[in-house]
Amino acid sequence: MKTLLISPGYPGDMPEFARGLAECGVQVVGVGDQSSAALPDVVRHSLAAYIQVGSLWDTGQVIAALTRELRGHNLDRVECLWEPGIMLAAEIRQHFGIDGLDIEQARRFRDKEAMKVALDEAGIRTPRHVAVNSVAACWQAAEEIGFPVILKPLAGAGSADTYRVSDRDELRAVLPMLRHVPVLSVEEFVEGEEYTFDTITANGKILYHNIAWYRPRPLVARSNEWISPQVIALRNVEDPGLADGVKMGFDVIKALGFDSGFTHMEWYRKADGEVVFGEIGARPPGAFQVDQMKYACDFDVFRAWGEAVSGGRIKQRFERKFNVATVYKRARGVGRITRIEGSEALQQQFGRHVVWNTLLPPGSHRRDWKKTLVSDGFIMLRHPDLKTTMKMADAVGADLQLFAE
Repeated sequence: MKTLLISPGYPGDMPEFARGLAECGVQVVGVGDQSSAALPDVVRHSLAAYIQVGSLWDTGQVIAALTRELRGHNLDRVECLWEPGIMLAAEIRQHFGIDGLDIEQARRFRDKEAMKVALDEAGIRTPRHVAVNSVAACWQAAEEIGFPVILKPLAGAGSADTYRVSDRDELRAVLPMLRHVPVLSVEEFVEGEEYTFDTITANGKILYHNIAWYRPRPLVARSNEWISPQVIALRNVEDPGLADGVKMGFDVIKALGFDSGFTHMEWYRKADGEVVFGEIGARPPGAFQVDQMKYACDFDVFRAWGEAVSGGRIKQRFERKFNVATVYKRARGVGRITRIEGSEALQQQFGRHVVWNTLLPPGSHRRDWKKTLVSDGFIMLRHPDLKTTMKMADAVGADLQLFAE
């Protein structure tokens, strides 16, 4: 099998996906706008060929380069695990006549309004929603839906340019900050706990799923610098309290006609138990949440994805052994990180449960916490018991501090 992988070297864990696919015996052809010399070693060792283009976002240029470089060679699949490239992948599939997510299906994963309309038609509970492209239409939608509302880009990813607006005064203050967004989704604000539903799917069948719990909700964490956000991959995905969310996840995959690959869905559970869809991407979660899945089950998730998309099944056996919490840290102050406090005491308490520590060392420039969830690094730890996992994660959040000057 010969598979085109879009942007194999960037971002984040894309190199691991390239490796996972190659280890399944697939000839992986990469296409990207990085130079081959800039690709990580693991990517260069995983690719059968690499096609560099001037810009990944010039579809005509990309297709022309692929037509030229692949003359005489057929592609079996086109894979993209990065949100901005989902439509590009669909357009390449259409041009070369390759099976997989087509343009209309891909649009429903990128356009939040089209996504929710499709799910409304399937009888899945979504927030009340309206797409708007003017200030006047935004005001009208907010009044009709009723405050509080959420404003978010129609084709965004994560919580960038996303705002909770409680009343008319807040709406008046937020709108100038969204002038650069061409089309907004105005949605009902759903009060409740927020979770993920992540899947590896082959031929429309979910072969593996993961549920992670955001503590607190991303919108809250993104609005308060002092918070150390947590994401906990849950061991017990059979918890009856999650059952309606799991069912909704399966229904969403079916309703959107997703065939093979990774998906990342977010959903809410209200205090009364009602579950409400949030959004879904035809790609894995970011911020190293795929690694959480790896540590939760002690298996190679990247290769499992490769097995699913290349062979239609996951060959590896896996068992859900641990809850895995990632605690993202933000330094206090500005400039360079000067010291870290609390790490030695926490290491003595919980060291055997820590599986990954990426905290920036003293001397490093502090990152802009508004632009990256990873912020100034994270501590990832695991334990079979959820309450113990939460206790450890809360201690890292409260007692571990980075300072910058």
